[in-house]
Amino acid sequence: MEKAKVYFSKEITADSLIKIYECLGVKLNGKVGVKVSTGEKGSRGYLKADLIGPLVKKLNGTIIECNTAYPGARNTVEEHLEVAREHGFTSFAEVDIMDSDGEFKIPVKNGKHLKYDIVGNSFKKYDSIVNLAHGKGHAMGGFGANLKNQSIGIASRNGKAYIHSCGQTEDPNLCWNAKYEQKDFIESMAEAAKAVSDYLNDNNKQIVYITVMNFLSVDCDCDENQTDPVMKDMGIIASLDPVANDQAFIDMIWNSTDSGAKKLQERVDRQVGRHITEYACKLGLGTTEYELIEI
Repeated sequence: MEKAKVYFSKEITADSLIKIYECLGVKLNGKVGVKVSTGEKGSRGYLKADLIGPLVKKLNGTIIECNTAYPGARNTVEEHLEVAREHGFTSFAEVDIMDSDGEFKIPVKNGKHLKYDIVGNSFKKYDSIVNLAHGKGHAMGGFGANLKNQSIGIASRNGKAYIHSCGQTEDPNLCWNAKYEQKDFIESMAEAAKAVSDYLNDNNKQIVYITVMNFLSVDCDCDENQTDPVMKDMGIIASLDPVANDQAFIDMIWNSTDSGAKKLQERVDRQVGRHITEYACKLGLGTTEYELIEI
């Protein structure tokens, strides 16, 4: 498999975000959904309106999200929309909580853990997707970037429960008691991400991948008590390959001379997080081999 192109900007501004998107050379057709994390109430690392608003407006995009499986301020549509408003997302785009009017199943091909993925019903409406991730640590996945944003992120509330339990239950009240090996959870996320990719391909829909590497906390934006960053901001990466983009993010953490990088490395490895790119590559979702092109 030939190397994927991963574009890299050290600068994190609204202009550099637009510029790196343009480097991908793709004209997104039809109705564009921009998948970001709206961030749990109380979190601080979510991508801010002044950074992403100009790109979303340029694409005439809709912010797309699904409700959370865990109890919090985003597990009902009304509360989730209120958090999205508080965090500034409604100031520049429509926000679509995709499982507000139901869900549907998409097949997982050659999965070891999941038979299907369950995604928000209105995901069907979008012709093109921008997977716009915030790269950071994560208590359960080790780290979160494009692959997590495409699996847990696009799954409906019940779909999230199904992934979190490695295919044992769709019930958000039961999934947290499921017993599984950590590696199986990482693989379940990869399988769900591949299912989304296959669904888009099979329906002639487009997707591009961008990760903003700022506010590098060991905690995710889904954590209301998100801790301070442990590293300096690293920049923005973009690719047509989600595996390559996630691999580039991981490699930058491992190659960093920042004294705090070790804390993020430890968080990732404690949760077997690096296994996701290796397994996603095996599933045929992309490649871990890439060429980094600084812009």
